[in-house]
Amino acid sequence: MNQEVVLTINPGSTSTKIGLFNREKEICVEKIDHSGTPIADMHSIKDQLPLRSKYINAVLEKYLKDNKLVAVVGRGGLVGPVKSGIYAVNEDLMDVTINCLYDTHASNLGASLAYEVAQKYQVPSFIVDPVTVDEMTPEARISGLPEIERRSRLHALNINAVVRKTCRDLQIKKESSNFIVVHMGGGISVAPICHGRIIDTNDALVGMGPFSPERAGALPLEGLMRLCQNYSFNELKIKLTKNAGIKAYLGTNDMQEVIKRVENGDEKATLVYNAMIYQIAKEIGAMATTLKGKIDAIIFTGGMAYADLTIKKLWERVSFICHQKVVIPGENELESLAQGGFLAIDQKQEILVYKKTI
Repeated sequence: MNQEVVLTINPGSTSTKIGLFNREKEICVEKIDHSGTPIADMHSIKDQLPLRSKYINAVLEKYLKDNKLVAVVGRGGLVGPVKSGIYAVNEDLMDVTINCLYDTHASNLGASLAYEVAQKYQVPSFIVDPVTVDEMTPEARISGLPEIERRSRLHALNINAVVRKTCRDLQIKKESSNFIVVHMGGGISVAPICHGRIIDTNDALVGMGPFSPERAGALPLEGLMRLCQNYSFNELKIKLTKNAGIKAYLGTNDMQEVIKRVENGDEKATLVYNAMIYQIAKEIGAMATTLKGKIDAIIFTGGMAYADLTIKKLWERVSFICHQKVVIPGENELESLAQGGFLAIDQKQEILVYKKTI
């Protein structure tokens, strides 16, 4: 008997990750590498859509002999400010993402790829918790300069997934609980969750919060103003989001390598690594004030949460804020998308409709 499965799609700049999940577990995960294919030479993500869809379908066919596909869920791209949740893929959503009306990123392919595959198999398609989820309080939006509003760009997909898991494990209701979630990957998101809502966050892409393996985080303004004179806008954006942080100081964004250097007594690596821990801890402390100190747990997640040393050093600095520590390592993106797909199919969560505003 065929079992019901959800296909998840996470497009990256040089690859497309896909996963097939039933309600209990992962059935398979594959990474389709696009290096050496025509996709590698395409500058427009819209031009990549037909080929990426073709590659996904070729891989998918071999897994559907014993499984029944019931939904396809794509990674949510840069869709503009929206509340968290599950969105049915529609024309507005595809137009905004595939045409990069807000910004350009490979994840913008997620909605259109999900729709293309879903149409072939006559099943619904969704996105879940895109990176532009925005549930910030009015006070959190004020920057200090009227021309600039604080923006919500964070790892909302994994953050909401680990909150759901923590609520199940601790047997508490999401609607009456408070958390600080610390997602630590190439970028770092520190977000206070008040009764299920992400009420604030640092901008995990550029301009706020701690520096990360690749990103600069918040910088002294006068120094940044001087730096702006030497770069174009796009050049500076690439520098601050892809070639800053740990990578700029130590020449690598591989945190396993950095921790080995720390453990081997490398003084520079130790200083920079400890500075990153220091900044993450400061951000946790700042976000604790938004919840007025009423916190059920601090949740550490993302790829960096696999490192015991990182968790140990952070907990030494922030354990006074809250006595409950939860560690859920990994990005968990495909699994989180699948959870959203089944919540939609099983009618356990409202399916939202996206409407274009630009």
